[in-house]
Amino acid sequence: MDGMPPVTKCEVENCFYNRDLQCHAPAINVGGEHPNCDTFIPMGNHIGRQGTGTVGACHVSQCEYNADLTCVANGIVVTHHADHADCETYEPRG
Repeated sequence: MDGMPPVTKCEVENCFYNRDLQCHAPAINVGGEHPNCDTFIPMGNHIGRQGTGTVGACHVSQCEYNADLTCVANGIVVTHHADHADCETYEPRG
């Protein structure tokens, strides 16, 4: 998974992939019209995987860090938004 930006922090502690504020999904996808983390799964138990998550795809075409539906940020932060998780690193194109 070389070249994919890391999820540097995940503040969504009720996600299956979150352990100690780190994402442990192999790769996440970020949504379409809204920069939500499509990989978010609300669960009380958490993954045992050791590696930290990366951004596999970004479908938010209006984001400054989106190039051909691929995230080109140095890393992203995922945070709570309403009842789901969002990419806090999202910046609208200028």
